[in-house]
Amino acid sequence: MGLNFAKLSHSVRQFFHNKKVVVAPEFEFLHDKISSLPEQFDADEGRVIYKKRNTLREFHWGDVSVVVKAFARPNFIQRLIYGTFRSSKAQRSFEYASLLRRNGIGSPAPIGYVAERCGLFFTRGYYACLTSECRNSYMDLLLPDFPHREEILRMVARTAATMHELGFYHTDFSRGNILFKYNENGITLEIIDLNRIRFRKVDCDAGCRNFDRLPGNPEIFKILADEYASARGFDADECYRLIVKYNSPKYTAV
Repeated sequence: MGLNFAKLSHSVRQFFHNKKVVVAPEFEFLHDKISSLPEQFDADEGRVIYKKRNTLREFHWGDVSVVVKAFARPNFIQRLIYGTFRSSKAQRSFEYASLLRRNGIGSPAPIGYVAERCGLFFTRGYYACLTSECRNSYMDLLLPDFPHREEILRMVARTAATMHELGFYHTDFSRGNILFKYNENGITLEIIDLNRIRFRKVDCDAGCRNFDRLPGNPEIFKILADEYASARGFDADECYRLIVKYNSPKYTAV
């Protein structure tokens, strides 16, 4: 009787205080660190690098530098949806980063995630990845004299084209979510904030619309349109027309 009660008590606790921890096999040695992320955030550990709706903290665990995103607590409806029907943002971030990297698209190496639930309700989510070595973002490309500017802009367009050909549509393909570095080995480009990727067929119109959150001027948009059209077999003039059309409310002269 005592043993059965203990099992029942444990099952009840698990139901109301459930924590799912997933760690990539190559980072299994960090399992305990990932598992304790809720406690580390509660204790205000790590260096805050961004804090608004979501919070980003950087941790140094031995020789490994890690960025962890703690997602804002969802509203009541979202808590139920993420707890029962849909993957959490933390889980999607982990899985989509793995998917992009398997397809040759750069993104910081995913380490793992934590998803906490209370009964049927999702409560908190954390996603951990290696700290990116890319110290520049798309915003730097607005500087007309930025080194290798055109070459990097063309890689941005090619990366978007590759994603679209594969049916990956990043609904927040924006200035802060495109990182890069340039050195003697060439360009490294990484796409971040991946939980908002959707999977769909991407035609010319939808593909060009996906540049709508990237500021620029005629020169920048012509480079993006030319490379995107070349990569996907579209007409460059039509791509330019569409990119300008969808960017017009945010048009930035540089």
